[in-house]
Amino acid sequence: MNTRPPPLPTKEEIALLDVFDGLGLRDIDVVSTSQQAAAALDAIGRLDTVGFDTESKPTFLKNEVSSGPHTVQFASLRRAWVFQLHDADCRAAAASLLASSALTKIGFGLAGDRTQIRHTLGVEPQAVVDLDTVFKRRGYRNSVGVKTAVALVFNRRFVKSRKQTTSNWAQRQLSEGQVSYAANDAYAAMCVADALGLDAATLTPMPLSG
Repeated sequence: MNTRPPPLPTKEEIALLDVFDGLGLRDIDVVSTSQQAAAALDAIGRLDTVGFDTESKPTFLKNEVSSGPHTVQFASLRRAWVFQLHDADCRAAAASLLASSALTKIGFGLAGDRTQIRHTLGVEPQAVVDLDTVFKRRGYRNSVGVKTAVALVFNRRFVKSRKQTTSNWAQRQLSEGQVSYAANDAYAAMCVADALGLDAATLTPMPLSG
């Protein structure tokens, strides 16, 4: 007997939901110096699974090639780390975490992130899991992004600001809004995975050609 999964909420239904509570700024570390990179590596190195995402300065001109990612962010269920990539040690730390097969990295819509990471950081991301694939395996035909997933799993509305999406992620001093936006993209992915009962042992990483 085939059982269909619950229907995905519509945009109109999501708009009526209470807001998803993300991490506050006190729970987010911006990593922009060698010392901060070392501390972040130590903290994240104790984890086996994290939420993951990247942000890039948007391109507006025809044929303009993105130089991103400009931030790489990881999150546990309690804390997030937003790596800025201006400093060589920060780039090296982010690259080592991305290349680690011991750290499972969970996010949404990660194929594009992967391509940019290869180009900018020169590493092949390992142990990367796209939750959209997880939802497809559970019977959903349409793509499930973070906003839909949060509504489906938590009955909450995940707020994504277009102002932050199109902001300058390459600037050296990120605004508080940018920091919160970046961290909570990764945090929401981790929360969804946790609520679904997923962990490093049960998740299947994306193929390397992804």
